[in-house]
Amino acid sequence: MGMMQEFKEFAVKGNVMDLAVGVIIGGAFGKIVESVVGDLVMPVVGAVIGKLDFSNLFVALRQAPEGTAMTLDALKKAGVPVLAYGNFITVAVNFAILAFIIFLMVKQINRLKRSAPPPPAPAPGEDVLLLREIRDSLKR
Repeated sequence: MGMMQEFKEFAVKGNVMDLAVGVIIGGAFGKIVESVVGDLVMPVVGAVIGKLDFSNLFVALRQAPEGTAMTLDALKKAGVPVLAYGNFITVAVNFAILAFIIFLMVKQINRLKRSAPPPPAPAPGEDVLLLREIRDSLKR
């Protein structure tokens, strides 16, 4: 079997297609969570803590050149190494929210699976009925 044929069989398997769909939807879902955190959650948290903008929390690891503004963008443009821990806080909150949402989804799916009635047992086939008749007649 040629390599292209093997690749074709691999690529059209259900699991690979499901994974591709999951990755695409996950990427889009990640953007939604990023927007929720950046546009809704973090401003509220910043207001409660004291109107901090987490994206601008940093520590300059070297002295900035004269005349450089003490903002994250200006320091990065000047080539000053900075420890931007505010970005890390934002990413960590993104992760926590995303993990919690996925937890709720999995919990709901598992609950739905448990509450669904089990499918009825299939009726025995004709051969099984015939074998039962033979068994019963031998018992007599």
